[in-house]
Amino acid sequence: MELWFSEYQTKNVKLSFRIKEVLYTTQSKYQKISVYETEDFGRILTLDDLVMLTTKDEFIYHEMITHVPMLTHGNAVRVLVIGGGDGGTVRELLKHPVEEIHLVEIDKEVVETSKKYFPSVSCGLTDPRVRVFYEDGIEFVKNNKGYDIVIVDSTDPIGPAVGLFSTEFYKNVSAALNENGILVAQTETPILFGDLVNKIYKDMSTVFPYTNMYTAVIPTYPGAFWTFTMGSKTVNPLSKEISSSLPDIDTKYYTKELHKSYFILPPFVKNLISE
Repeated sequence: MELWFSEYQTKNVKLSFRIKEVLYTTQSKYQKISVYETEDFGRILTLDDLVMLTTKDEFIYHEMITHVPMLTHGNAVRVLVIGGGDGGTVRELLKHPVEEIHLVEIDKEVVETSKKYFPSVSCGLTDPRVRVFYEDGIEFVKNNKGYDIVIVDSTDPIGPAVGLFSTEFYKNVSAALNENGILVAQTETPILFGDLVNKIYKDMSTVFPYTNMYTAVIPTYPGAFWTFTMGSKTVNPLSKEISSSLPDIDTKYYTKELHKSYFILPPFVKNLISE
């Protein structure tokens, strides 16, 4: 008997994986957490039956949500990650000369699951520069300040993550950032959720003087074409030159040579966010 996992990306679209084995499943206080071993994409982590990562392509998402803001800033030493309990964003941040990383994850079970089943992703969580807080990120940013970069590595805007996609939250993040601070958030796919992408961009634009979207292709995410949105207080990423003196980093997708080109949007996306 064949075993399959299917993610319903919309009510009319689903992505299915042939499963070798169900490795783990539990219901935490916040969500259903499952780990599957698949035929073609390695291990998969799902939350409420939505794919969060696969070991085959997770590097694309984690490199792009991390290295684009880090190299745009150029001198970030104190970073806040909201969400990201799998540890992939922390792993990428530690490739830079950061001094302190705060990871705020509301669900401790996500962190523990990743440590056990995704050691190549969660490997940075034990680094002495990393502090993990099991708290609500929405409340955390109201009470903690002094960050160079805030990365919102969240789930889709449902359940506990809804408040991470709001103008009020972006204002609180701005207050938590230093003078030259940068916010980056994963902001969904324009292929399937155009109205949401438009709203997020416009909401962030009301808070940050420079708001810019960039994209990446992530095969296992809905639509396979993903956006990230950067809000910056002082730096225009379209004119910022990436210093050749910055250290080279070990990556599989991101390159400094293409850095500025990631912000070049296809016409349909430009039209979408300008509507």
